Amino acid sequence: MPACAVHLLSLFCPIPEFLTILKNKTSLKPLTISRVIRWIILPTSISTSELLARNIHWDLLVILPSTSPLPGILSEHIAHQFSVQAGVPSRLLQNFPQKNHDLLHPSPSSIPPLTGSLDKPLVSSSSQDLALSPELRTWITSFSQNGGESGKGAVSMLNLLAFKPSKKEDYLKYGAEFSKSIGSKRGGDAKIVGSVIHDKGNEGEEEGGWDEIALAHYPSILHFADMLGSEDYQEVNQKWRVLSLRDTCILCTSEVGLNDDGREKANL
Repeated sequence: MPACAVHLLSLFCPIPEFLTILKNKTSLKPLTISRVIRWIILPTSISTSELLARNIHWDLLVILPSTSPLPGILSEHIAHQFSVQAGVPSRLLQNFPQKNHDLLHPSPSSIPPLTGSLDKPLVSSSSQDLALSPELRTWITSFSQNGGESGKGAVSMLNLLAFKPSKKEDYLKYGAEFSKSIGSKRGGDAKIVGSVIHDKGNEGEEEGGWDEIALAHYPSILHFADMLGSEDYQEVNQKWRVLSLRDTCILCTSEVGLNDDGREKANL
């Protein structure tokens, strides 16, 4: 099972400058590069100081098909870094660049319509259980209308997961339903999933570290909201996902590409 590295980066320099250096002065071939948009769910017990302390503003999510340290020419432009290494099944990485390109550049006819759940959505007081809170609903509406290309196009949700003892099987039931219907019918695709093999940012935590990482694709932030606000999703979410997790966090990102001038370009 190939080992990959997930790097969250807070930069000293502008994102386009960093991307130019990555492209022109390193041999790295990232699986994905994403601009961080915002937290959807905050961690509550694991890696909280590393991820949240000092109000760190994360700029980029970079996923690499190797666990080698980032080269020094990049490190000197990084203010803060949080990294997780995970084993990802080979079948997910096979022909990944083409599969990811197809997800990020779909034909209009292949994008599923919204199901209508946002007309009368289920609303919760908090989004911490992956529900549609009033604050999250307001932000999604604003972002979809005023967020430019990122607000109209695909989003990638980074999930860090820690399971309660003997509850991994319950989460797998949630994953099966996500792939079968509740996620897939809204264009959801868990395109990278891996078991954590070394969590450098979590050493010494009494509760233990993260167990799994996942990068989930949605055709738009509205497709994600359509899922969260639906009865069919929340029935499965509350039954299998919420009760299986010891801790989790979700970070919303928008994948970017590298132009010749190094400026970020949304893969929409």
